[in-house]
Amino acid sequence: MKKADVIEFFTRLRDQNPAPKGELNYVNDYTLLVAVVLSAQATDVGVNKATAALFKQVDTPEKMVALGLDGLKEHIKTIGLYNSKAKNVIALSELLIEKHHSQVPQNRDDLVKLPGVGRKTANVVLNIAFGQPTIAVDTHIFRVSNRTGLAPAPNVDKVEAKLEKVIPEEFKRDSHHWLILHGRYVCKARKPECGSCIVRDLCAYKEKTA
Repeated sequence: MKKADVIEFFTRLRDQNPAPKGELNYVNDYTLLVAVVLSAQATDVGVNKATAALFKQVDTPEKMVALGLDGLKEHIKTIGLYNSKAKNVIALSELLIEKHHSQVPQNRDDLVKLPGVGRKTANVVLNIAFGQPTIAVDTHIFRVSNRTGLAPAPNVDKVEAKLEKVIPEEFKRDSHHWLILHGRYVCKARKPECGSCIVRDLCAYKEKTA
C-alpha cells in the first residue's frame, strides 16, 4: 500500500471512530493487565462475563493473592485454559507486590517478565493503560494487515515491524484499536463485509464480497 493510501486508510478509520477503545472491561491498570492475560485464546465477551464479579471483589495484587488460586478459578472457569491462566495471574500478582510495589510496570521489558505476559499482552497494556503507541498484533490485525496490503508479512512479529514503519506517527497510538475493530466487525475472517467497508477502494484483497 502506498504512503498516501496508508494515510487515507487511517484518516477514514479515525473519522469514523475518533476515540476508539478496547472492549475488555477493567477498573484500573492492574485489572486491565489481568483481563488481557485472561483474554489469550478467548473472546473479550467471555472474559468480561467472567471478570464482572471478580473485579468488584479484586482490584489489587494483594486482593488477588488473598483470593487464592482456587478462588480465582471459580471466577474464571468459563474461560479457556483457565487453570494455567489462574496460576499465571496469582504468580504475576505476587511478583508485582515483590518487585514493583504492586504497580503495573510502564515498560515492555518488565512486563514480559511477568508470568503469562508476552509481547502482545505487554503492548496492549502499554497502549491502553499508558498511552504508548504500541501495536499488539492479534489474529484480527494480522488478517487485516495481510489482506488489505497494509503490512503483509508471514508472522505477527514481522507484521508488527512493518506496521511500525508504515503507520504515520499521528495515527500510531490508536491504530491498534482501529485495526482490531475493523477486523472484528468488517474485515471478518470467513465472510468479510466488503460492501460496507469504508476502505474498500484502498484494499488489495482480490476476492472482495459484494
